[in-house]
Amino acid sequence: MKHSTQVELIKRVFALFEAKSTSMGEKIYRNPVSDYTCADQLQLEQQHFFRDYPLVMCLSSQIANPGDYVTDELSGVPVLVTRNSEGQVQAFLNVCRHRGAAVASGCGQGKKLFVCPYHAWTYDLDGRLRSRGPADAFPEIDADNASLVALPVAEKHGIVWVKVTPGGEIDTNDLFQGLGSEIASYKLDTMHHYQTSKLNKKMNWKLVIDTFLETWHIGTLHRQTVAPIFQPNINVFDAFGRNGRFILPRRSILELKDKPEEEWDLLTHSAIIYLLFPNTLIVWQGDHIETWRSFPNGASTNECIAEAGFYTPEPVTSDKAKNHWDKNMALLMATVEDEDFPVCLDIQRGFEANAQSYITFGRNEPGLTHYHHNMRSALGLKEAPAI
Repeated sequence: MKHSTQVELIKRVFALFEAKSTSMGEKIYRNPVSDYTCADQLQLEQQHFFRDYPLVMCLSSQIANPGDYVTDELSGVPVLVTRNSEGQVQAFLNVCRHRGAAVASGCGQGKKLFVCPYHAWTYDLDGRLRSRGPADAFPEIDADNASLVALPVAEKHGIVWVKVTPGGEIDTNDLFQGLGSEIASYKLDTMHHYQTSKLNKKMNWKLVIDTFLETWHIGTLHRQTVAPIFQPNINVFDAFGRNGRFILPRRSILELKDKPEEEWDLLTHSAIIYLLFPNTLIVWQGDHIETWRSFPNGASTNECIAEAGFYTPEPVTSDKAKNHWDKNMALLMATVEDEDFPVCLDIQRGFEANAQSYITFGRNEPGLTHYHHNMRSALGLKEAPAI
């Protein structure tokens, strides 16, 4: 992040602190409860967001070298992402062209060929069919008509996107919506993947994203975990097209008041959350990166899979470093899984109790308003009537 941007944001934090206020939207926003319970809306979301929309698949650092690969089926479609011998990222449907089995699982390094576990049909890093069993058994089958089905893929600023429906291309200029240079400054491609956790929860997938888009709850819900770290009820939100940036200043940021502006450092004294529409969060935590991706789990409106990724600036090669990052990961899980998500489960049950038709986002929750307004607009759904 440019230093001039950091200074401008810190000044906004100081002004909000003096005013005992936070970022405010123009008005309150009523969001339909059906957003989280309607099966028809979920079908729209599955098609529009999780079939036709480019999805963040991983950070580049997870497949940093030729022969590295990851598989993913959280969208409901089996995907294989590889880095080929020329260093280019490729994506395919993880489906053998013989009988449909997955040709790879999990993730790995140094791979040259993917061998289907069923009948040993073999594919290279570019998805090209290399071996198909007895030649006389498949006389009309070759690489031209039986290689893995390619998917649109893009890599930029250390992030890999895939569209899980074949055909077309991904416009990388449209992905960042004005955040490109800022995201690039974090050099995500140099980070080192440390750990990933997948959490299956009985709640709508959007509640995972909602959790990170307001800080009003921190002083109440997170009293024993992160509330002592962050300024209570102060955040700075800015929209970037469908995306957004959310600044959570740490209590230590007030120490900068007595220092010259050229010494101001927002990155040390804040957590910064980037919303990458529709289902991904990139979180700068002062000295490491966390990622969150959220997906519906099947056809149920009240089931989701939340994936938390943890990335460190250097490889973890010592017990001391491992203990340090394990404590950070434990704090993340204690905050989100043990505090946020249990409340989200209660919220989902409350939605299904039909207590009300709408929930309300206050003016002090502009991130939520921005997210759900863009969600409904993208799906062609009407806004809630004004109060």
